[in-house]
Amino acid sequence: MTVLQFAIYGVLGLTYLGLALGYIPGLRMNRATIALVGSAFLIALRAVNLQEAWQAIDANTIIFLLSMMVVNANLAYAGFFGRSLSILLSLTSSPLGLLIALTFGSGILSAVFLNDTIALIFTPLTLSLTQALGLNPIPFLLAIAGATNIGSVCTLSGNPQNILIGSFSGIPYLDFLRALAPLALTGLVIQVGLLWLLYPDVRSIQPCQQKVGENHRIFKPLFNKTLVITTGLLIAFAVGFPLAESALVAASLLLITRRLKPQRILQKIDWNLLVMFSGLFILTKVTQNLNLLQLFTHAVNSSASFLSVTVVLSNLISNVPAVLLLHPLIPKNDTHYWLLLAAGSTLAGNLTLFGSVANLIVVEAATNLGYKLTFREHLRFGVPLTLCTLALAYLWIP
Repeated sequence: MTVLQFAIYGVLGLTYLGLALGYIPGLRMNRATIALVGSAFLIALRAVNLQEAWQAIDANTIIFLLSMMVVNANLAYAGFFGRSLSILLSLTSSPLGLLIALTFGSGILSAVFLNDTIALIFTPLTLSLTQALGLNPIPFLLAIAGATNIGSVCTLSGNPQNILIGSFSGIPYLDFLRALAPLALTGLVIQVGLLWLLYPDVRSIQPCQQKVGENHRIFKPLFNKTLVITTGLLIAFAVGFPLAESALVAASLLLITRRLKPQRILQKIDWNLLVMFSGLFILTKVTQNLNLLQLFTHAVNSSASFLSVTVVLSNLISNVPAVLLLHPLIPKNDTHYWLLLAAGSTLAGNLTLFGSVANLIVVEAATNLGYKLTFREHLRFGVPLTLCTLALAYLWIP
């Protein structure tokens, strides 16, 4: 091995290690900057040239993700998510009823919109709710973290890794939904049962005495406009229009406004995620050029081995890098393995507290508001939930 080859392998290894940890010890770097810097060094070392690196970035994925962020930001400003939570909680005020409402509400909304958005918005609202009702917030926080992951598994717009899979596989939106919706709904039922076993306090069906005030403002003109455009977008998905182009048109229509400053919407865009995606595409291209994917070629020999490798990689380097590493191994028309990749990479996120971005959003938001969700607390919930849902995925996916 030459010095140049050694340097390339070293940079690639250190970059993936940083992605796994989420930081570089002693440096202020997150996954986005780690992916970008690693890609830049690999370009400088001629592991890939600048033109190849640019071509490696999948435009469909970046446009789809960016456009959905714009849609979600408008829905958030309009008050849609706060109103959705209020409607869910108006149906019941008992601890068990609230647990069920939060689980299925956040799960179903995560199937339509990005799961990270639901986790970000629902966490502070749930903490305020449980505080007003005098309830232990931990099981309800776990419900949001688990449900946003499980619910998002069933659509191509539910989470970033599914957006990738939609771009690579070409599976129609409704076909994907039909295949994985029963898995998601059953997983949500399992989650409710598990939290019922682990937390006796949530078993009560007696209404809580405290009353929660209505404080979720609706900005009616923006609310109506956003709801109409979002409904049109979902119809476009259902009838088979291209995902990225449909989302881009919807986002563009929402950006034509007299009421909301564009800076407010653009500030809500997760630029870190877009930068990380771009860097990961380049890292994956280098990995392919070095033939390192041969290490995983045995994974496609059986469904069990492929699902196992997906779960392990998703927890080692996170689910989005895992999908990018594994997708070249799957033939474009092999729906079975694409669905396994979607289920494995998403459901594996519930295994540990650091398994998904949605989990981290929940724990960070809770910490900022004075509540502590520990690694151990999550682990005793996450391990059985993940094992049950993965076993179900293995048995269910055709």
